Amino acid sequence: MQAEKLAVLFDMDGVLIDSFEAHFESWNVIARQEGREMSRQQFAETFGRTSREIIALLWPEKAEDTAAIRRFDDRKEAAFREIIAEEFPAMAGVAALLASLSDAEIAMAVGSSGPPPNVALVVDRLRARDHFGALVTGEDVTRGKPDPQVFLMAAERLGVPPSRCVVVEDAPAGLQAAHAAGMACVGIASTGRTRDELAEADLVVDTLGQLSPDVFHQLVDGRTEKADADC
Repeated sequence: MQAEKLAVLFDMDGVLIDSFEAHFESWNVIARQEGREMSRQQFAETFGRTSREIIALLWPEKAEDTAAIRRFDDRKEAAFREIIAEEFPAMAGVAALLASLSDAEIAMAVGSSGPPPNVALVVDRLRARDHFGALVTGEDVTRGKPDPQVFLMAAERLGVPPSRCVVVEDAPAGLQAAHAAGMACVGIASTGRTRDELAEADLVVDTLGQLSPDVFHQLVDGRTEKADADC
């Protein structure tokens, strides 16, 4: 691994795209077909977890039926893609941030609980595929956030040690995963999130426009200096 290289690992939902409302709408499209309704509170509490985990939590009678979970999940994600394809919710400032990190030769990856078609759609609509050295999706991992597997896998694929990685997340579970991986993390208070919920982050911002290569370098270097001082 390259000792001095820096990497930024982006969650997708609520970070690269402002997808809160689209996910909420798509869950209810499918829930209504099942004669149910998902409340906004239920959705907010589970946002950022894998679909299969959410289904098992909210529809426990399906928890042991792997085939039913897969069918439910596929329908929900297809509905989501239809919604965002019609009106793509790119986060403000995302294109400029990705370009600046690329110009600074900072490695980038996506670490998302979403399925590969979702990640592919978002990356392609952002015209950002060349920016990312790795795309880790919900199908690549066996454990969802707050387990650090997704971020550790992304770092490994980039060839950057966890101590040189910064995660950008909007969900408490994602921040916990970042810290469990030994990485610095930025919390972004996107739709459906509050700054208080992101208190575990090393830095909390309201927009991607507040981030830059210098900010990420400072986060990593600051953690390194603290670790050296503690030794």
